[in-house]
Amino acid sequence: MKVGFIGLGNAGGKLAGSLLRNGHGLTVHDLDKGAAKTFLDGGAKWADSPKEMTENCDLVITCLPSPAACAAVMEGENGILAGMSAGKIWGEMSTTDASEIKRLAKLVEAKGAMAVECPVSGGCHRAATGNISIFVGGERAAFDRMMPLLKTLGRRILHTGPIGSASILKVMTNYLATANLLTLCEAMVTMKAAGMDMATTYEAIKISSGTSFVAETEGQVILNGSRDIEFTMDLVLKDIGLFHSIAEANGIPLEISPLMIEIMKDGQKRYGTRANSDDIIRRLEEPTGLSILADGFPALLVDDEPEEEGYEVVPRGR
Repeated sequence: MKVGFIGLGNAGGKLAGSLLRNGHGLTVHDLDKGAAKTFLDGGAKWADSPKEMTENCDLVITCLPSPAACAAVMEGENGILAGMSAGKIWGEMSTTDASEIKRLAKLVEAKGAMAVECPVSGGCHRAATGNISIFVGGERAAFDRMMPLLKTLGRRILHTGPIGSASILKVMTNYLATANLLTLCEAMVTMKAAGMDMATTYEAIKISSGTSFVAETEGQVILNGSRDIEFTMDLVLKDIGLFHSIAEANGIPLEISPLMIEIMKDGQKRYGTRANSDDIIRRLEEPTGLSILADGFPALLVDDEPEEEGYEVVPRGR
């Protein structure tokens, strides 16, 4: 299968790297051709436009920062839809709006092609090793056809149901991750104020009932001081905003969600629209005069688990 990949940013570049590393025929495209240099040096081909890529590939994957960016790549004059034809597949790996993915999927299907949403979860460090988790929404036939590639891109692969279901579940997980980040920041600053050693505090969290994926991963780059989890505040706000919209559409009177959105918007005002998401701890460091740092923690996360072939996760009772 000839694969095209559009969007070589923090996550997309690592996902595309797994395809190239494992010998899949790969064509790439990005607004910044410089982002493609390592791929082209490694044997990937370049497409001058999404249309050209789609005409020459069996599967085109997009991994872009917003629903608007995806719509532009899909529907532009030289977009994916202009090159789409029967038998091809479009796979969307971005975190996006469920209604928008459904709209674009209908346009793809009108061409006689298949549409699959496959957002990822688990951090850029796991995207780099092919050990990230993937949620897949779409027809089972499309899921089965993509499975050999999905097993290269990720480790745990969950077929969530029809188009739209994966996007809904993905923004839910990012909502939970953001809640974990904000409570972790409060916990760490409070422990520092109480005189606790920060490295010891990290280990106490890690081995306790209070731990979380965020605490164990993002806690490390917070303590290092880099605060670089390769994710930014604008992306956090996009994701938790999408989750809040789902709740509102279903009449759920959320109480924590509005406060989280307010906190992250304040973080943007203070530190910049595209500040690292973990810079949010500075909102507590600055007024208290405390510095939440410890020796021995990495500036960037590296997945220390060996790369393994992916497998389907089957929900209980299936």
